[in-house]
Amino acid sequence: MQHIYSEYLISSQELFEIIEEDNVKVFDTSVLLHIKDGVHFAESGIENYRKEHIKGAGFIDLLSDWSDTSSDLTHTLPSISELSLAIGSSGISEQDQVVLYSSGHMMWATRAWWCLHYAGHTNIKILNGNVSAWKQAGLPCEAGENKFVKTTFTGIPREEIFSDTTQVEEGINQRTCTVNALTTELYEGTADFYYGRRGHIPGSLSLPFSDILENDFFKEPNELKNILESQEMISAESVIIYCGGGIAATLNAFACKLLGQDNVSVYDGSMSEWVLSDDREVTLGAKP
Repeated sequence: MQHIYSEYLISSQELFEIIEEDNVKVFDTSVLLHIKDGVHFAESGIENYRKEHIKGAGFIDLLSDWSDTSSDLTHTLPSISELSLAIGSSGISEQDQVVLYSSGHMMWATRAWWCLHYAGHTNIKILNGNVSAWKQAGLPCEAGENKFVKTTFTGIPREEIFSDTTQVEEGINQRTCTVNALTTELYEGTADFYYGRRGHIPGSLSLPFSDILENDFFKEPNELKNILESQEMISAESVIIYCGGGIAATLNAFACKLLGQDNVSVYDGSMSEWVLSDDREVTLGAKP
């Protein structure tokens, strides 16, 4: 079995063979995550990018340019006009083939993929194996910074690939397949770190994002299908995936896309938004 949408992935060797083409644009999307005094915070990976990146790659700053910095919630999606401006400022046009990777966790690359997909771009790939596979293959890296010529990008939003709180609540009542992509400990409420309140959205299932990858490669199609289908994420009529802030959920959502589940959305506010109202319950333990 192959990934149904295998064109969403590209290998290091395949990228190396086309990277010099004018319409191919590669981007490092790295973000660094830290926990200090029990507080989770993120830092742009721009400095690491400047030290070393895939030769010819640019940098996408997901924390500032591609997020709504006016929101009290971190990493949330900006308006389509703001996102279109950020995409164009990165030098991306509708005609480009875009390849995304991260020097940290793959979920930052899938978050950028999800944002571009939302904005209507149709030719976006994830570097399977991430930058580690590129380096292991002995392919060229460089230091410094590359900036592509700015373009005008006109986004046509795919509204259906993001969900809001109301849609999550309605989905639970309608028994939509709702899945938590965080660790088992965070889902059950036993982790030292948590998002405001311990636990998970009532009725939601657990599939940790770490189950999707093996050494930065997406698991083989049959294995990946079995993992996703253990929570009925492929056969379900529709799927909503959430995490802490709409990042890790995109990894699971991308995996669903790879295997042909097109009716999948990411709850952008995720637990960070859900816990803000005491009227919204949370559930502790292993049961949905």
